[in-house]
Amino acid sequence: MPRKKLTDAFVRCVDRAGKYGDEHGLILRVRPTGSKQWIWRGTVAGRRVDLGLGGYPYTTLREARERAFECRKASRAGRDPRVLNRRCPTFAEAVETVIAMHRPSWRPGGESEANWRRTLGTYAVPRLGQMQVDRITSADVMAVLQPIWNQKAVTARRVRQRIGAVMRWAIAQGHRPDNPAGDPITAALPRNGRQSRHFKALPHREVARALATVRESSSAPGVRLSFEFLVLTAARSGEVRGACWDEIDEEAAVWRVPGVRTKTGRPHRVPLSRRALEVLEEARAAGGGDPIFRAVPSRRRPLATGVWRVLLRRLRIDATVHGFRSSFRDWCGETGVPREVAEACLAHAIRNQAEAAYARSDLLERRRAVMEAWAGYCLQRWRNV
Repeated sequence: MPRKKLTDAFVRCVDRAGKYGDEHGLILRVRPTGSKQWIWRGTVAGRRVDLGLGGYPYTTLREARERAFECRKASRAGRDPRVLNRRCPTFAEAVETVIAMHRPSWRPGGESEANWRRTLGTYAVPRLGQMQVDRITSADVMAVLQPIWNQKAVTARRVRQRIGAVMRWAIAQGHRPDNPAGDPITAALPRNGRQSRHFKALPHREVARALATVRESSSAPGVRLSFEFLVLTAARSGEVRGACWDEIDEEAAVWRVPGVRTKTGRPHRVPLSRRALEVLEEARAAGGGDPIFRAVPSRRRPLATGVWRVLLRRLRIDATVHGFRSSFRDWCGETGVPREVAEACLAHAIRNQAEAAYARSDLLERRRAVMEAWAGYCLQRWRNV
C-alpha cells in the first residue's frame, strides 16, 4: 500500500509532537513546543543525512516537496544536496574570499594582493564579477583572455592562473565540479609564440655611470641613497624600502633582513661594504628614524613601490630596478665568483632539494669579500666616468 501523503490541512492542524513522512524523503517534524520544521532525509556517499528545508508556515508543503525532490535527484546523481541550499557566491565575492585566504601567506608590505586585485579587477571582474561561480563557462573565461592573449601574454597568463585559483576554491566548496580556466581552454587558445622576457638590465660596466647619474640628480636624498644602497647590496626592492635601523648591525657590518620581508620567507644576512655603510651614515644625517630611506624625511612612510622606476625613466637609464641584480650576477660570472656564492649574495633559494639539504651555511664571509669587490668596482669606474 502506497504511503499516504501529507495534506495542507494536516500540516496546518497537527500539534502532536513527532515526525510525519511524505514523498521524496520529506519529513515534517513537530516539536513539543508546537513549532514545525521540514527535513529531507536521504543518503549521501553511503551515509544518512538529515537536511533542514525550512520551517512551517514560512515554507509551504508544496515548496518543501519541490526542495525534497531536488535533494533526492541530486543524491541519486551522486551530488551532495546540501550544496543546493547554499547560496552560490558571485565571482567578485569569491575573489575576495580567495584573497583573504591567501593573505596570511603573503609577505607583509608585498605587492601580491595589489597584483591580484589589479589583474583580476582590470580584466576578469568587469565580465565575470556578477556571475555566480557555478554559471561561469570556459567560453566566459575565453572572452576575458582572448583580447589580451597575444598583446599581453604575461598578464594573460597571470589572469588565467588567478581565475583558475578562484575556480579551484569553488570546486573545493562544492559550488561546481570543474575548472573552466583549466584544460578545456588550453587547446582552444592560440599559441602566442612569445618567449618570456627578462628584466631589462645594464651591462655591469655601465652600472657605475648609472649610479653617478642618480647621485648627481635633483631627486630627494632618500631616493638617491636608497637606490645606491640597493645596487651595492644587490637586494630586492621591497627589502630596501622596508629597511629599519634595528636590522643594521654596524659593528659587524651586517644587515639582517627578517624572513617576513624576503621572497623565500627565510631571514637573510647581507654583508655591508664600506661604501654601503657610508650610504647609511648619509641617510642618518638626512633624516634618521625608521624606515631608513624616505622620500620626505619628516614623514615616517616607506618609499613608494614605483619611486625608482620613475627615477630611472626620468634620468633615461635604460634598465629596470630588478635588472641591477642581473648586472651584479653577470659581473660575478665574468670575475670568477663561484656560483654558490653569487646565488647566496642574491638570496636565491636552492631548487635542488638534495643540494639544499646540505647547504647549511649562508657563506657570509665569502659573500663579504664579493660585495666589497663589487662596491669597489662600481666606485672605481664611477671615478673614471
